Amino acid sequence: MTQSLAGKVVIVTGASSGIGEAMARTLAAAGCKLTLAARSVDKLQMLADELDCGALAIGADMTQPAEIENMVARTIDAFGTVDVLCANAGIYIPGEFADGDIDELSRLLTINVEGVMRCAHAVIPHMQAQASGDIVVTSSIAGFSDIHWEPVYSASKNAIQTFVHTVRRQLAGAGIRVMSLAPGQVANPLWGFYEAAEIERVSSGERTHLTSEDCADALVFMLSRPAHVTIRDLVILPQNQVNV
Repeated sequence: MTQSLAGKVVIVTGASSGIGEAMARTLAAAGCKLTLAARSVDKLQMLADELDCGALAIGADMTQPAEIENMVARTIDAFGTVDVLCANAGIYIPGEFADGDIDELSRLLTINVEGVMRCAHAVIPHMQAQASGDIVVTSSIAGFSDIHWEPVYSASKNAIQTFVHTVRRQLAGAGIRVMSLAPGQVANPLWGFYEAAEIERVSSGERTHLTSEDCADALVFMLSRPAHVTIRDLVILPQNQVNV
């Protein structure tokens, strides 16, 4: 038996494009109440207006702790609680470590790791008070396979996996599920895919990439399991990805 998601209050970070946008659309269709967070407030508001479900569009930079706290506080003011955190915001930088901009690589770690931790830290007290809640972190196959052409990105996702596995155990008795969704290659703007025809070619055609919608569908599967079932890690790969 599955859980209904209708009426659940969900925060989605990184909601202005890619996986986060697809998550928002899919969750809205499932009847969720949404807070959409990202740096691009104009894009968020356009999405919120299109979804027509009363979603909040909140500017939130994951490198700014005060903006994360504001995101959670405004969600609680508007909806009374937080049922689900989709900690999805992240950036991607591949390449040779020695040739990389160390400040940008450090920023990647701040967003991909510290930002996730701060989001979780902000919502957990509210979930503990209601003895229920779900935290789903967008991880990556790079959290399971050390990928040499993206060493700092891989390091960030390995850190996320450890965070999810350990905090899950700390919160298991509090009625809170902590889970990771770890996709392989995804054809979306983060990886340089913008055109629908190109996305179709590499997903349904060549089957070397997932779509953002594939990831959103996987999220709904995780959240709709019965409350006693935790999908600790869900790794999804395109059929023909062979480089990991």
